[in-house]
Amino acid sequence: MSLVVFESQKPIHCAECRRGPLRHLVRESGVPRCLDCADLGHLVYLPRGNAALTRRAREASSLSAVVVRRHRGRRRYERQGLLVEDAALARAERACLADADARARRRERDRLRRAAEDVRFTAAFAAEILRLFPGCPPERARAIASHASVRGSGRVGRTAAGRALDEQAVSMAVRAAVRHTDTEYDALLMAGVHRFEARARLAARIDAILDGWRAGPVS
Repeated sequence: MSLVVFESQKPIHCAECRRGPLRHLVRESGVPRCLDCADLGHLVYLPRGNAALTRRAREASSLSAVVVRRHRGRRRYERQGLLVEDAALARAERACLADADARARRRERDRLRRAAEDVRFTAAFAAEILRLFPGCPPERARAIASHASVRGSGRVGRTAAGRALDEQAVSMAVRAAVRHTDTEYDALLMAGVHRFEARARLAARIDAILDGWRAGPVS
């Protein structure tokens, strides 16, 4: 079980030596103590953000403590970093520098792999749009697919249904694109019209465009 050190957000003083205000403190039976009085004063602070450095420093340190701070809005404590021995942190930093090039190459390989996956998925999404809506201009299908499938966007193309090329998910992406591109929907929102009312006003026009696309290209 990890030792826990609290990052103070109030001017708290040590109950034992009276020093303060304290940035980091330990609570023993509800009583605040500074790191020196808690026998942790020799540790150095490592902020979160570098997973490899944190892991190596924790493994190399015979004594460590997790630093947490209370998030008032979420009503929970969130990890801020780690307290480790200075020598352990130095060893971890040297180890990270030694394999920095290898990790950079691995990140680049991962980036290229994800980029290739995204290209294949966007092409598959566009193909499914054209299967469901053969009258949709191919360039529009590609643009819709590209927009809907941006990694990390949270859009319909990145949902589980979207990644599975579910017919309903693909149709939702096409409908949303038509709503924003082929109607005055965005202007209505800017004018203060509630989105549900704006969608209701434009539903018939959007349905007409989609029905035309479903029917196939005009010969």
